[in-house]
Amino acid sequence: MTEQQADSPADTKVRAEDTAPAEAPTPATPETSEEAAAPEAAAPEVDAAETPQAAAPGTPEAAPAPRASRRPLLWAVARWGAAVLVCGGLGAGTAFGITAMERTDVPGLATESDGRWEYPRLSLPALPADTPRPFTDGNDGEIHHADLRKLLLPAPAGAKADPELDGGWVGVDQYLALYNEDDRTELKETLADSALRHIAARAWTMPDGTTTRVFLLQFNSVAFSETFKDDTLEVGSTSEVMPDGVGAGVLDTEWDSPGPVMDTTAYVFTEGEPHGPQQTRWSYIQAGDTLALVRQDRKGGAPAVPFHQTVVLQQQLLG
Repeated sequence: MTEQQADSPADTKVRAEDTAPAEAPTPATPETSEEAAAPEAAAPEVDAAETPQAAAPGTPEAAPAPRASRRPLLWAVARWGAAVLVCGGLGAGTAFGITAMERTDVPGLATESDGRWEYPRLSLPALPADTPRPFTDGNDGEIHHADLRKLLLPAPAGAKADPELDGGWVGVDQYLALYNEDDRTELKETLADSALRHIAARAWTMPDGTTTRVFLLQFNSVAFSETFKDDTLEVGSTSEVMPDGVGAGVLDTEWDSPGPVMDTTAYVFTEGEPHGPQQTRWSYIQAGDTLALVRQDRKGGAPAVPFHQTVVLQQQLLG
C-alpha cells in the first residue's frame, strides 16, 4: 500500500479545516492548555483498517476497504506447528524407549531362551612371576602354573552350590564316587602311581533339577594325564570306564563345538537310549597336565544345550 493509500480520513478532515476561515484566537490559560493536551496524549493508536471512520463532508474519496486480519492464519500455523513438535517428540521418545529396552521387553520381539545358563564373566587367573603358560615354548610338560582352583568354572546364576564340592581341593575318594563301585579300587591304585598332584572340584544344582559336577585332575606333566585317560579310563573305546549308573555311553552326535581351543581336546558322550530314571552326559577335556571331567545328570533327560555350554567354557579356561 502506498503512502497515499495509508492516509486516514482523519488526515483528510484536518486539511479541510485548514481551508476554512480563521476565527479569532482565544487566549489559552494554563489549565486550558493542559486539558487540551491531555486527551490527545492519552489517545491510543488505532488501526484505521480495523476501525473505519466516515469521510469528512466534502471529501470526494471514499475510505479504503478494511484489510483482512492475519491473526487467524498465524494462530492456525502456530497450532499446526505445535502439533508437529508434539508428535515428533512422542516419536523420538518411543524410538529411544525401544532402543533402550531389552529384546525380550519389546512386545512382538521376545525371543525364547534356548536353554543356556547365565554364567558370570570369565577371566584367566594371574600367573606366578616368571612362569609360562601351559602351551608356550619352554613349558614342555604343558603345566598349568596358575592355581588350579581358579581354573574351575564358576556356577551359573540361580544355581544351588554343593557345600562338599565348593571349588576347593577334594580327595581321591570324592572323585572316584563318580564311577561304578566295581571300578573304584583299580582306579584308586592307578592314581596312586600316576604322579597325581591335585584334584579340585565344584558342583551345583539348577532349578530344573540338573546337577553338574566338574573335577580337575592335575598331574606332574601331560604324559601322566594322557596315560591315565588313554590306558586307565580308556576314553572313547568300547571298554571305557563308565560313570556311575550308566550302562552304556555313545558319542554325543549333538556336540558342535563353536571352535577349537588350541592345544586342548574335548571328548563328549551321552547315555544311550533307553536309559534309567535319569540321563547322564559327560565329557573329558585333555589340557596338558590337567584332565577335566564334566558330568551332568537330570531326571527324565539331561538337556544338551547347557551341557555343551558348560563343556566349552571349562575348555576355554584350561586352554
